[in-house]
Amino acid sequence: MTTRDRFKRIVAILALTLVALSLVSPVPARTPQTEARKTSKPYTGDLSVFDSPGRDEKLQVNRVMDILGIVPGKSVADIGAGSGWFTVRAARRVTESGSVYAVDINREAIRYIERRTEKENLHNVRAVLSRTDDPLLPPSSVDAALLLKTYHEVEKPVTLLQNLRASLRPGAKVGIIDRNGNGENHGVAREVVLKEATEAGYKLLESYDFVKGDEMDYFLVLALKP
Repeated sequence: MTTRDRFKRIVAILALTLVALSLVSPVPARTPQTEARKTSKPYTGDLSVFDSPGRDEKLQVNRVMDILGIVPGKSVADIGAGSGWFTVRAARRVTESGSVYAVDINREAIRYIERRTEKENLHNVRAVLSRTDDPLLPPSSVDAALLLKTYHEVEKPVTLLQNLRASLRPGAKVGIIDRNGNGENHGVAREVVLKEATEAGYKLLESYDFVKGDEMDYFLVLALKP
């Protein structure tokens, strides 16, 4: 067989192969990942609005701290701390033997909290400028964490909760207080939070609806899955 004949034979085989492949059912295209859910724009206005009179009673903050096990000597993370409203209450509850991390992505909020804690003579608070998807807390540093009316603003909630895991001590509880909504109206559905928390490796310990008493707000208590 001449070189020319061999070439013709190879071309014929390739042509038959291409025809055979064209008869095979095409592999379905990969389903695109679900688009990130809608979130609300983080608040950047006057931080003093969070210290409105009667907020302690509406949010039942002492009961919340009881449920999360925030007692003297414990270490607490206030994620999305804003004005530091919860930070200062947790700092007084844990006393000087405990500590509070005031976590926020807003640099102005961090400055506000630093000025506030200095004015209120609280020496057990550390303000942390975090990323949108990572609270940037030290490993094994937290006994309880709370996201108070903040979760609906979190751009990548599953990633944030995953990055929080390493900072949680054994038996740590994570509280999420929010209101039912569609994500962009300063609320997010309870079921959505639970789905995302499960994906991030958490389990639901307790669920309450006593916050504010308007049947819109909920309080979820989470822990790491074993």
